[in-house]
Amino acid sequence: MRLEPPIKLIIQIPCFNEERSLPVTVADLPRAIPGVDVIEYLVIDDGSRDRTSQVARELGVHHIVRFTNNKGLARGFMAGIERSLALGADIIVNTDADNQYCGADIATLVQPILEGRADMVVGDRNTDAIAHFSPVKKRLQTFGSWVVRQLSGTEVPDTTSGFRAYSREAALRMNVVSEFTYTLETIIQAGKQAVAITHVPIRTNPMLRESRLFGSILGYIKRSAATMVRVYTMYEPLKMFSYAGGALMLLGLIPGLRFVILYFMGDADGHVQSLILSAVLIILGFQVLILGVVADLIGANRKLIENVLYLARKHNTPRPGKDRHDDGEQG
Repeated sequence: MRLEPPIKLIIQIPCFNEERSLPVTVADLPRAIPGVDVIEYLVIDDGSRDRTSQVARELGVHHIVRFTNNKGLARGFMAGIERSLALGADIIVNTDADNQYCGADIATLVQPILEGRADMVVGDRNTDAIAHFSPVKKRLQTFGSWVVRQLSGTEVPDTTSGFRAYSREAALRMNVVSEFTYTLETIIQAGKQAVAITHVPIRTNPMLRESRLFGSILGYIKRSAATMVRVYTMYEPLKMFSYAGGALMLLGLIPGLRFVILYFMGDADGHVQSLILSAVLIILGFQVLILGVVADLIGANRKLIENVLYLARKHNTPRPGKDRHDDGEQG
């Protein structure tokens, strides 16, 4: 006789004008996975202007969240996470509506969570082998993933992959503040919160349409870089401000040393501007360091707020037979 509550998996699909591709995506999703008792689908309709929601209903999708206007991928992703938690999901898988990822690989994606080896799993597409990716895009993907690994302290090879699985515990702790995309932020966040994260190789399907996430490669680079700097600064403010302040102070030493050298050579007249520039840069650097200390104190408060939010989510979205009896365990 089985005493453990059933394992529930919810597969969420953020959508924006996906009435044509959604049937292909849903048809590709698994109906059964070893170790999982219940599988449900959730569509997040991000203000679509077509029949996305109606098509989802016709396809028998279990749950639909619909925005009245387009709020962006990051907001849609978090709305799906919140709804999945409220529905009692033990595991949440995110996949794209354009059927980019092979649905059969969801079983591979959730296996490390079922085995208790990880709380977050990212699907590795092996982007160098994707035929429709241009050489420039492949190089950018490789470089961008390397940068995110350095910032997060993780070993995820494909950091922009949207094919991911989260345990309930990881989902309860997740907070996305970016309005652009969740992919980079959640990995940096997981690394800084010491969430057990791993990756598995996955397959991709033939492309159904062009990506809608960005209008140009340059635009994507700018927004991704801004996201990485912002999120890393949230978790390592003192380090970031120390780098900036230290750089300013070092720059300030250059004209200062120039003035000192000229002074001992008896040629300091007319070079007072170097001394002034040096003083200004050093003072600015010191002020940036002070800002770093203040930001670090604010960061400590943010951690407390995140813990309060985690406990509030856990209390408001209990998993029958599980969360109600583990109030002493906070992960």
